[in-house]
Amino acid sequence: MPESNLNRFKTISEFHQFRGLPKPEHPLVSVINLADVNRLKAGETNILLDFYSIALKRNFNAKIKYGQQEYDFDEGIMFFISPKQLFRIEVEEDSFLNQSGWMLLIHPDFLWNTTLAKKIKQYEYFSYAVNEALYLSDKEETTIADIMHNIEREYHSNIDQFSQDVIIAQLELLLTYAERYYHRQFLTRKITNHSILNNLENILDVYFNNDSLPKKGIPTVQYVADALNVSPNYLSGLLKILTGQSTQQHIHSKLIEKAKEKLTVTELSVSEIAYELGFEHPQSFSKLFKSKTNVSPLEFRQSFN
Repeated sequence: MPESNLNRFKTISEFHQFRGLPKPEHPLVSVINLADVNRLKAGETNILLDFYSIALKRNFNAKIKYGQQEYDFDEGIMFFISPKQLFRIEVEEDSFLNQSGWMLLIHPDFLWNTTLAKKIKQYEYFSYAVNEALYLSDKEETTIADIMHNIEREYHSNIDQFSQDVIIAQLELLLTYAERYYHRQFLTRKITNHSILNNLENILDVYFNNDSLPKKGIPTVQYVADALNVSPNYLSGLLKILTGQSTQQHIHSKLIEKAKEKLTVTELSVSEIAYELGFEHPQSFSKLFKSKTNVSPLEFRQSFN
C-alpha cells in the first residue's frame, strides 16, 4: 500500500489534531463526542491506529470497511479496532457529517502492568480480521455510553493514585457488556448463523468425499475460515455458541464420523484408514479416535463383529 494512501497515528494527540479536535485531556485515554467530528477528508482512506478504538456511531453517512465487510451505520452500531489493524473510510469527496455517538481511545501504554493488558487481547471482537459490527438496542447503547462518560469524567477530574484503577475497572465493565451483547447477537441472528453452519458442513463434506484428505491432509481451521470468508476466531466463537464445539473440534468430529464409517463397512486396516483420513502417523489417528470415543479403532470395529 502506498504510504500516501495510509494515515497512521502513533499517538492519540495526533489523531485529535487530524480530526480538528482540541488536545486530549489525557495523553493515553480519550473519549470523543462524535458530534464534534463533522467533516471527513476525501484523501484519508486507509487508517492505522497504534491504540485501541471502541466506537459507537449513529447517522454516519459514509462507508467503513473493516476486514472485508462494509458497515453503513444505519442503526446504533459498535465496533472495536486493535492497534495496527487497518480499516478504511470510503468517501469520494470532502463530506460534512451529522453523526452522533462516542469513540473511546485507549493507548496500550495505559494498560501497562495491569491484568487487562493481556486480557484485552483475548476478547475476540478485537481480533477479527473479518468482523461483524455489534448491533445494540437503545438500552444497551445507553449502558455503553454511560460507561464512556464515567471514563471521561474520571480523567477530567484531578488525577490521583486511584485514577488508572478506576478507568481500568470501567473499561473492563464495558468489554464485559460487549461480550454479553455479542453473545446475544450470535444467538438471535439465526438465519445468518445457520447459513454459515450449512456452508461449513458442505465444505467439509466436499473435502472429505473427494479424496482431498489423503492428498492435502486434514483441513486446517484457517482453510475452513477462508472458504467461508470469515476469520478463524469469529468462526470458532460462533460455533462454540451454536454447537458447543470449536472449529477444530468440529473438524475432528467429522473425521471420527468418517473413521467409524470406514471401520464398519471396509476391510481397510487401521493404518490404511489413518492415511486415507489425512493422518501422517497412524498413532495420531488412534489417539484422537480413542479420545473422542473412549475405545480404540480396533475395539470399535470388533464391537460390530
